[in-house]
Amino acid sequence: MRIIRVGSRDSKLAIIQTKIVMDAIESFDKNIKTRLVTMKTTGDKILDKTLDKVGGKGLFVKELDEALLNNLVDITVHSYKDVPMEVNPDLPIVAVSKREDERDVLILPKAKRDEAKPVGCSSKRRTIQLSQLGYTNIAPIRGNVITRLKKLDDGEFSALVLAAAGIKRLGLTHRINKYFSPEEIMPAACQGVIAVQARKGENVDFLKGFHCEEAEKTSLGERAFVAALDGGCSSPVAAYARIEKGKFVLSGLYVNEEKGIVRKGSMSGEIKDAEKIGIALAQKLKGEK
Repeated sequence: MRIIRVGSRDSKLAIIQTKIVMDAIESFDKNIKTRLVTMKTTGDKILDKTLDKVGGKGLFVKELDEALLNNLVDITVHSYKDVPMEVNPDLPIVAVSKREDERDVLILPKAKRDEAKPVGCSSKRRTIQLSQLGYTNIAPIRGNVITRLKKLDDGEFSALVLAAAGIKRLGLTHRINKYFSPEEIMPAACQGVIAVQARKGENVDFLKGFHCEEAEKTSLGERAFVAALDGGCSSPVAAYARIEKGKFVLSGLYVNEEKGIVRKGSMSGEIKDAEKIGIALAQKLKGEK
């Protein structure tokens, strides 16, 4: 019996997502057993500052990368939107999940809503787009999803904006009050996709039953767009790709806060050109083309 050690953040949502990967591995090969190895990352420990002030979302993968490099685990599991644009070439992304709901959602408190309290929102991407939709009182919020929901229900906020994927995976769909379409709030690149990393050159055939080729293509295009804008995971950029009638269609959001520029646009082409389309759309929105 082969044992695969699977590294994960220790939040409830991270563990649920990791168990999706573990179940897929064990279903694919009955001779494999998986073992969960959890750890608290720097991003989970620093909760008094917004991510862009402390080094971006890369802080959610640092300890997991080290565990992988030091052979303490065999694979690691992440929300793909938390993975920095520059991935260590020795720790490639080896599989991605089928995409869960890519949208952002509005969640209201269980008790009566105090309209004077701000809407809790964790990212500049959401804040900028919410402002365009007429939301004026927005405040940053940190912590995992369960922590944020507690802050909401304790009366600190009038509402929260979170990713639908996490809420659904936590079995909390009943808490969703409103879904924002991708046209209203464009999601973060790879929102709703789970990514698996491994050491370079290792055999990961056991992930064949988990991996989704369509999500891999859309993710490549979205990440190419963000990387071309030099936008780390905490930058106020957004990207949403889908495959429609055999074509790759990418929408992107470009923000230049210093110049007060907020631009959205889209581009389509052949699926095999996903990354090229991502780069071309970034150049177009920046005004280089």
